[in-house]
Amino acid sequence: MRGSMKAFLILEDGTVLEGIQIGAVREVVSEIVFNTSMAGYLEVLTDPSYAGQAVCMTYPLIGNYGICRDDMESARPWPDGFIVRELSRIPSNFRNDCSIQQFLEEHNVPGIAGIDTRALTKLLREKGTMNGMITTNDDYDLDEVLPRLKAYTTGKVVEKVTCREKYRLAPVTDLAQNGPLSGSARFDREAYIKGVRELRPSLVKELSGAGLKVALLDLGAKGNIARSLAERGCEVTVYPALTPAAEIIADAPDGIMLSNGPGDPKECVSIIEEVRKLYETDIPIFAICLGHQLMALAAGADTHKMKYGHRGGNHPVKDLQTGRVYISSQNHGYVVDTDRLDKKVAVPAFVNVNDGTNEGLSYTGKNIFTVQFHPEACPGPQDSRYLFDRFIAMMKGENCNA
Repeated sequence: MRGSMKAFLILEDGTVLEGIQIGAVREVVSEIVFNTSMAGYLEVLTDPSYAGQAVCMTYPLIGNYGICRDDMESARPWPDGFIVRELSRIPSNFRNDCSIQQFLEEHNVPGIAGIDTRALTKLLREKGTMNGMITTNDDYDLDEVLPRLKAYTTGKVVEKVTCREKYRLAPVTDLAQNGPLSGSARFDREAYIKGVRELRPSLVKELSGAGLKVALLDLGAKGNIARSLAERGCEVTVYPALTPAAEIIADAPDGIMLSNGPGDPKECVSIIEEVRKLYETDIPIFAICLGHQLMALAAGADTHKMKYGHRGGNHPVKDLQTGRVYISSQNHGYVVDTDRLDKKVAVPAFVNVNDGTNEGLSYTGKNIFTVQFHPEACPGPQDSRYLFDRFIAMMKGENCNA
């Protein structure tokens, strides 16, 4: 590892782990969470849902295939810090653009390597998610640090990660003529086209959503959500998180998507009010992760913080309608409380096989279904990508909540 500066991870319970500094040299206080994915660290780093958190990767070697910028889920990394057992010094992949160390430095993300990430993960599982500090100051004072850690909150991070203006992502049928974007540089054009044409060529041929217009409310959306719709032929218009419902409704979309995003859903008070207005329409709605939680809150349900959350590409979820179990990609620290769910409003549609928590809802008498996990994957298994096709069928008038 270039350099050998000591670094320390200090947790709010007083635990101190010593390792080696990686990435940018700066001190950061954040919420410490762990991700169990074995690959896809770049997609994890560029997932806006990690804003306000520092991520510990449980897989012991990170960075061995370097950084391929075509695989980024947004234009920059969002975690406050990055925690690994070992950071690869020599990336090896024909698509590699730079090392992960260079990437972290470029985007001013500090980190720590060389600690026992298994011990850290066990501690977070036993005691629950904790705040922590990554620092290179070996003269730290716990009496000064611990109150700062306990006072930290992620705050209203949705406003931080959402797009700044509305823009259009063209369907795959328009790419050759017009390119995918109008009014925004959020996605790289060539990378987008490459992703559509090479990653899912069979879906490009199907174009099941041709002619359909989808409004995507960007609460911290990963790029592959819009791409998953566009590669099926949909025209996607992306809206900033604080867009009034009236504006979305006035644009007359065939369907509305509520994206993933970071933070405590109950912090999104004004957004919940607008989501409630969308709920009251007859427009088909599909919501993912934070969007799933906001729709539940808008409909009168409740959410609560989990002990340590679900983050990784290996979480089994059961479809309660078919009984089939899918392996899913997940990233969330909050969950909908089904004990206080009015069955006249919505019923559970998916459940987590490991701990029995809710993973999706089907709304009674509405063309609305929501999931806690990530059907767009990136990284993660693609078992549940069929849910995008279900959404398209709903927009075409099929009753998918029957």
